[in-house]
Amino acid sequence: MGRAGLSFAKITFSPSPKLWLATLGYALSGGILGGITLPVASHHFITSDSLRLVNLLLSPVAAGLLMVAFGTWRTRRGEASFSIDKFLFEYIFALSLALRRYKFAA
Repeated sequence: MGRAGLSFAKITFSPSPKLWLATLGYALSGGILGGITLPVASHHFITSDSLRLVNLLLSPVAAGLLMVAFGTWRTRRGEASFSIDKFLFEYIFALSLALRRYKFAA
């Protein structure tokens, strides 16, 4: 498990990771982090079922756009760009985290 985590960290900070491997890594990481948050915040913050569904659909898009903006800002400052700065990777990460919480939070 530790070796897999180190490999994923290397992919995360690689400027051009393998697409399928990075996508899988971000999906797994988001799902794991979503599971870790359940004992800390076991209830839904939004009580309406329809608003929770809207949140499930819009939050990953917002997270992806925010990370693209952050990556652009970092690039303009001459700093390194990471794979998480790409919309797809952040979207997959945030969606898997949100799906885990949507499904298992009380």
